[in-house]
Amino acid sequence: MDHTIRVRRWTRPEYDRLIETGFFHEDDDVELIGGQLMVAEPQSSRHAATISLVADALRAAFGSGWYVMVQLPIALGNDSEPEPDVAVVRGTAREHAGAHPALPVLVVEIAQSSIGLDRHHKASLYARAGVPEYWIVDIVDEALEVYRRPEPSPDAVYGSSYADVQRFPRGATVFPLAVSTTPVVVTDLLI
Repeated sequence: MDHTIRVRRWTRPEYDRLIETGFFHEDDDVELIGGQLMVAEPQSSRHAATISLVADALRAAFGSGWYVMVQLPIALGNDSEPEPDVAVVRGTAREHAGAHPALPVLVVEIAQSSIGLDRHHKASLYARAGVPEYWIVDIVDEALEVYRRPEPSPDAVYGSSYADVQRFPRGATVFPLAVSTTPVVVTDLLI
């Protein structure tokens, strides 16, 4: 008897059709990650408040001409449509009305209990897509992890990882790559 577990991989067009046909309900927190449907982490009030702080700080840092998205889909290749806590893309919401943005300059995940998933799976996914900068706001240890320089990495979950990873404590200052003259203070991202 064959006891092999078979996993059905989904494409973004298939996933989008499931959404369009009403297969998922509005309150179903599901993301397409590497061809798999994943249930998103439930949010504590601290997690939710941190998302708002991060979005506010990034809107101030990036200014006009940039769209700071909160928990909205981004199109990453043919098998992934994650909904990161915050993502920054060029342009405005109106400019992206026809299709989900595919080229974020920065993606941010807020980590409370999901730190392992965010460090390994999502970092590899974003690196594979060529996202130049990925941040994890670690609300347990009150720090910001900054991931830069995506590169192929055969040992990583999705075949890519970030070559430059740094951790910044509360009080440190970080300059996002896309607006390298504008500082973001880590304290402003934390409760």
